[in-house]
Amino acid sequence: MSGNTTLSSPARTVADALSGTGEHLVTSRELSEITGATAEDWQRFARNWDDLEIDTFMADGGTYRYRRYGQYEYSPGTEELTLLPHEPYRQEKFFNHLNGGVDRVYEPLTDAFTGDPLLAPLLTSLGRIFTEVDDTRRWLIKLHPVRIIAGEKIGQPAPEGRHRDGVTFVGSLLIDRLNVTGGESTTYDEKQDLLRTVTLSEPGDLLLGDDQRTYHQVTPIAAADPGQVGHRDVLVLNYCALPGRLS
Repeated sequence: MSGNTTLSSPARTVADALSGTGEHLVTSRELSEITGATAEDWQRFARNWDDLEIDTFMADGGTYRYRRYGQYEYSPGTEELTLLPHEPYRQEKFFNHLNGGVDRVYEPLTDAFTGDPLLAPLLTSLGRIFTEVDDTRRWLIKLHPVRIIAGEKIGQPAPEGRHRDGVTFVGSLLIDRLNVTGGESTTYDEKQDLLRTVTLSEPGDLLLGDDQRTYHQVTPIAAADPGQVGHRDVLVLNYCALPGRLS
């Protein structure tokens, strides 16, 4: 670790775990302490997931995913967090054999989303933790608010299966689960040995991974009551190291 940043005790625990096994489960209570979030903050933030647009880039023909997309740049040394101009999202086929290899043009993050008081503390807190692990001076943060629905058919949070995202650190932040079963998250090491199996259940539960050292996947979801549509809302966070290192 760099030792160049001052972290709170719970944030230090996260950094130590990422430096060790390469993944860590941050409970909602712990993340709320790190970011200063309240239950009311999580409830307000969750309303943004009612304003997502259907993902038209699903190569499996699925109509179960809704999302938006946006990017920030964060500099831990200055605490500067900047919303970047909107642009397409792209992964290469090497990382996403299902939907990769094309520019995916999604609707941008809404003003309500980018202006929510919870967002900046969340992004900067994670950025400081990752800098402690990786010594990175500048981060490109890719944000994917995603809703997976399940009704008569199952929903696929990760239809590409076990994978990496092709970034430096990845996070899956649970926002809401309504009338669904399944959605079990697993992480694996570089040898494909199982590290953790967990079902994110509380708003604010966050599963983090060093994307260069671990793999992850999520099982399908089904409606607990087949007569009602259910959903699983998450914020997928991708942190990509940009050129420049701390001295």
